[in-house]
Amino acid sequence: MKNLVIVESPAKWKTIEKFLWKDFVVKASFWHIRDLPKKELWIEIENNFKPTYVISDDKKKNVNELKKLVKESEKVWIATDEDREWEAIWWHLCEALWLNSKTVNRIVFHEITKTAIDEAVKNPRHIDENLVNAQQSRRLLDRLVWFKVSPVLWKKIRKWLSAWRVQSVAVRLIVEREREIQNFKPEESWKLKVKLEAKWISFISELFKISEKSKKIKDRDDIIKILSTLWIDINKLEEKKDKKWNFYFEIPLSTDFEVISQDKKDSTRSPGAPFTTSTLQQEASRKLWFSVAQTMSVAQNLYQNWFITYMRTDSVNLSDLAIQASKKYIEENFWKEYSLPHWRKFKNKQANAQEAHEAIRPSYIEKNPENVWLDWNDIRLYKLIWERTIASQMKEALIETTTYIFSPDIASNQEWITKWEVIKFPGFMKLYIEWTDDETEESETMNLPILKVWEKAKSSHLLANQVFTRPPSRYTEAALVKKLESEWIWRPSTYAPTISTIVDRWYVEKIDKKLAPTEIAFIVNDFLMEYFKKMMDYKFTAKIEEELDTIATGWIEWIKMLELFYTDFKKDLLNSDENAEKVIEKTWKKCPECKEWDLLYKYSKNWKFIGCSRYPECKYLENIVDPQKEELLWNLKEKYEWKPCEAWGTIVVKTWRFWPFLASSLYPEVKWIGKIPNEKNIELEEKFGWDICEKCWTGIMHVKSSRRWPFLACSAYPECKNAKNLPKEKQE
Repeated sequence: MKNLVIVESPAKWKTIEKFLWKDFVVKASFWHIRDLPKKELWIEIENNFKPTYVISDDKKKNVNELKKLVKESEKVWIATDEDREWEAIWWHLCEALWLNSKTVNRIVFHEITKTAIDEAVKNPRHIDENLVNAQQSRRLLDRLVWFKVSPVLWKKIRKWLSAWRVQSVAVRLIVEREREIQNFKPEESWKLKVKLEAKWISFISELFKISEKSKKIKDRDDIIKILSTLWIDINKLEEKKDKKWNFYFEIPLSTDFEVISQDKKDSTRSPGAPFTTSTLQQEASRKLWFSVAQTMSVAQNLYQNWFITYMRTDSVNLSDLAIQASKKYIEENFWKEYSLPHWRKFKNKQANAQEAHEAIRPSYIEKNPENVWLDWNDIRLYKLIWERTIASQMKEALIETTTYIFSPDIASNQEWITKWEVIKFPGFMKLYIEWTDDETEESETMNLPILKVWEKAKSSHLLANQVFTRPPSRYTEAALVKKLESEWIWRPSTYAPTISTIVDRWYVEKIDKKLAPTEIAFIVNDFLMEYFKKMMDYKFTAKIEEELDTIATGWIEWIKMLELFYTDFKKDLLNSDENAEKVIEKTWKKCPECKEWDLLYKYSKNWKFIGCSRYPECKYLENIVDPQKEELLWNLKEKYEWKPCEAWGTIVVKTWRFWPFLASSLYPEVKWIGKIPNEKNIELEEKFGWDICEKCWTGIMHVKSSRRWPFLACSAYPECKNAKNLPKEKQE
């Protein structure tokens, strides 16, 4: 065997082998093969932070097989992905396979295509030790925090807690947002609108100024004063309430509103840059309702099957080849007026972005999402990436903004404004419109008449409605990623594991797709903020990332960076151990058995309970009951328990961390579990389900639930992928 190529993924191995010559054999390392042992620190702090790595038990067989292939081959090539982590994995491979990392050929490509792989083989490079040192610094730094701070939490708060340098800062963001929500005090204001008609077209205008000063209507008294200036009988006003229980007045008003100012302006709107890792995570969350982890998993699959370029990047660059292919596609499939006369290049806002990389784009622009066969989630994400890439090279949209200022004949000192935007030329918006995280009220659709100054519109009625400022909303995964990026906290590739970790460790739970801190998150966050303030500082975390980037370029030594960090960190450890008091959560009740000792809130690994402070002498325990959950559980038990289980035995209702589920009474012998049936879906199933599938003619159409609405799908999935919306009558 002449050439052995080692890649990290088995899926990538099969794809790359198609593009290489016959004397190349491709094998997979199956990702990480070495790491620090799990149970102890394994870092010699006094010996320049020397780490001890071991081969994982589940990788030993694979490593032995690779060693045999290395001996049989004349030349070894390593083709892991291009970033710090994969550079370090390559170094670990060399160490484990007894290869000289300074002579082994390292090939890099950002897309799995014949052209890219041929180019990589022609231009191999060797290990970049600076990248390896940067990754190793991060790994050792996080290991030091985890192994040194976690025992402090065990001692001062409770067992089974753990702290990490990066995830703890994310928890801080979520806790601080929750406290903003808890401390929020809504402010009242009112909006006053009038319905106008001119040239047989109805539209809305809103009070803007009084006596040339912007008017903010604070309360009911303000609105009454303004209404009185419009000759409205205040005594006959009828107060009503809307769906949100806010007050409003709906008052007939027949008077003329004169146009005192008219303005039309054209403006352009440019497309967003092609996707980076973080912007892809944000947009997939908004449009597809993907979690950050799901986005990265699907993107990884697309990359390994050569549909997209490398998906861990913070660069917005597109190669000249990709821009040229996009321009060609636009000219052939849209009118030429949608094509730019020049190439559009994007620049990163962040100073530390990896400009040598490329943005996330389709490997082959000509592969239209309608002409490729992929699984449901794969095709949705691919379509998002493809449309964003093409749109980035289309012409700007042309927006016409019309603004009218009216003044009522009966109150000439008032100014009412009507503002509306019309798309004159859609440009890139014909293909793609970016969504935002802002939660704004839906605006009314309206057409505006063409009016000149001094022309008049007739009013029909006024609407005065009470509104209250809203508290800030909890972070969605997309909003958290955006916040982390704006604070320059960590690289984009770390966002997915960060969010997964804080959820898995029970510091955060998802409620209605939003991230809410658990009770223990507040306790741990406050403790870390008091005794490890520097570690929890956003600027410090960002500075660490900056230093890691500097190590990656060879400007500073990684050992020096760790020494500086550990000097201050050691002082914080000593201070917390000597001065922090043990956190005790009292119930302010006496133990019913001891009569004198206090009851305390206590924790096991999985739940919270009440116990006697005299433990172990007194073993009194008491469960914490949530009345709402207890009532829900009781209703579910009444409804489903003792019915026959489809596997064996009878059904029992059990509870997991967040929700109840159905199980067999013969567990663990019978491991059947089932979801609590969706009652709305059962009603819809009776009305619309049970038809024969019109595509395969063997399956049955059943009602399924997506994250937004129910739909009909074939029971023969995945062999038959027929899915469709419910009939229109139900949607209405």
